[in-house]
Amino acid sequence: MCGLARIDGHLCRFIGPKPSAATAMIQRTVTVWPTRTIYHFEARGVELILTFLTPALLHDLEVLARPVTYVTFSVRSIDGRPHSVSIYLDCLGDWVVNTSEQLVVWGRYRIGNMQVLRIGSQEQAILQKSGDDLRIDWGYLHLAMPEGMKGEMAMGQDVRCRESFERTGHLPDSDDLEMPRSANTLHPALACVLDLGEVGDSPKAGHLLLAYDEVEGVEYMHQRLAPFWRRNKTDTAKMLSAAAADFSRVERACEEFDASLMADLERVGGWKYAYLCALAYRQCIAAHALVAHPMERDTPLFFSKENFSNGCIATVDVTYPSAPLFLLLNPALLKGMLTPVFRYAALPRWKFPYAPHDLGTYPLANGQKYGGGEETEENQMPVEECGNMLILSAAIARVEDSHDYALLHWPLLEGWAEYLRDKGFDPENQLCTDDFAGHLAHNTNLSIKAILGLASFALLCRMKGEQGKAVEYRQIAEKMAAQWILHADDGDHYRLAFDQPGTWSQKYNLIWDQLIGLNAFPKTVIQKEIAYYRTKIGHCGIPLDSRKTYTKLDFSLWTATLSGSDEDFACFMDAIYRFPNESASRVPLGDWYHTHNGEVIEFRARSVVGGLFIKLLMDRMNR
Repeated sequence: MCGLARIDGHLCRFIGPKPSAATAMIQRTVTVWPTRTIYHFEARGVELILTFLTPALLHDLEVLARPVTYVTFSVRSIDGRPHSVSIYLDCLGDWVVNTSEQLVVWGRYRIGNMQVLRIGSQEQAILQKSGDDLRIDWGYLHLAMPEGMKGEMAMGQDVRCRESFERTGHLPDSDDLEMPRSANTLHPALACVLDLGEVGDSPKAGHLLLAYDEVEGVEYMHQRLAPFWRRNKTDTAKMLSAAAADFSRVERACEEFDASLMADLERVGGWKYAYLCALAYRQCIAAHALVAHPMERDTPLFFSKENFSNGCIATVDVTYPSAPLFLLLNPALLKGMLTPVFRYAALPRWKFPYAPHDLGTYPLANGQKYGGGEETEENQMPVEECGNMLILSAAIARVEDSHDYALLHWPLLEGWAEYLRDKGFDPENQLCTDDFAGHLAHNTNLSIKAILGLASFALLCRMKGEQGKAVEYRQIAEKMAAQWILHADDGDHYRLAFDQPGTWSQKYNLIWDQLIGLNAFPKTVIQKEIAYYRTKIGHCGIPLDSRKTYTKLDFSLWTATLSGSDEDFACFMDAIYRFPNESASRVPLGDWYHTHNGEVIEFRARSVVGGLFIKLLMDRMNR
């Protein structure tokens, strides 16, 4: 994307590549809020406030589902003199292809008095590719100028459009219709100029709409599911019309939401915590596809993509760390992540007594693909995923004060609890969610997950009215917890593995013991661990365990939240906050990094950063 401003005939650049004739505006600030990123530029006596507003309001699924971002411009004079100002913005064709050699086509249309340009791949191979480092190459990118905005739009080579604006302040008189052509040949672009006229001390504002019409969302058990916004056969024109008409209301709603959420985050964790969560908020949500249930159109399904890891879809141990954000703001979306997994595990084709790891490779949720191939025993995570499904089901029940959702899937939950009873306390050589560290037998943190999974099932049994079974599973969990304390003890801390003295690890899974109110472990376990962790804090946080210097961002925040002490939390947070601010890895927020220098290791732009909201969730649930 390129952004230019003409101020009294002088050309200035505020975003994007540097045109030869443009001087850069001075960027005074950039602020990231949960739903907005706001840039403050100055040049030639003019202040420009540029805002990218993505209304990711989890409590409003109608607005959340619209694939629209508003780009707003507010301009005013800061030197006491009037200035003539116009804004140029373009979007390149490589936004709509997986590789820049693919052919693209473009066109324009009107919705009432709103001008719209669109560009997309010629092939439109809907849901034809699956994998990790891939980009959507079906559907169309739309750039829309709402009614009431004064300006012009054109389609063509990006350089031609920019040079025309540089010379004349206007776009070319005619569109370039030489298509199809590849995105890297003469760089086809959608371009727009907003004419804000003469600007004085009072701000003048304008806005544009950016939208991506994805046509189909994901394929689930070989059935293509429509994006949630299309569930009632809403077409792109109606979606854009609704978004344009809703702008003022949505803008106010986002401002109020940002202010309220940031105030709550700062109240419970301080300003560093609040700003880290703001950085994570949209990333967590964006790493999902929101689609309509095939039989219940108003029921959302929410499929995650395991970005920059292996490309799996609906990964259970990615849902687990991301869950705090959705438990906090809309549990329906967490149900939308779990429901496809429950339905898949109930099929005759799933022959295992434990929960699956994933449902395929994004965007095709047609069966597990992790490890050795579809539905094989190789590289499964039996204890991990059973524990995750039980803990999250109990968390939903606690948040909603109802076990109705668990009842829908009771036979599976009961079977997974039985598996943990038999296999969970001292796990065999298997993977956990920290699979990048490899297989590990006798994993004490994984054992904690099994124990809490059993305590979670006991809670659900109690809510269901099965008191005898509730007591039985509660006693099993308590007995296992007592054995855990005995066998994991290593003096001033607890071990990484039962059979490995002199080792340690973050016991981040313990957070759910407090969060759900299970109280399976005595508080002395947490107190002992936190005291030891404080001796292990590096420059950018605490290592995951004694094997390496790396850590996980999401789980480090869980550990920081464990003690309930503001002093302990601040101690951990001060180090963790250095990671995104000092890391030389300038990538979307990573969650796996080295604690001595903040260098990101592979994982980035993943949904797991929703786990950062656990501190606020803890505050809400324990009031």
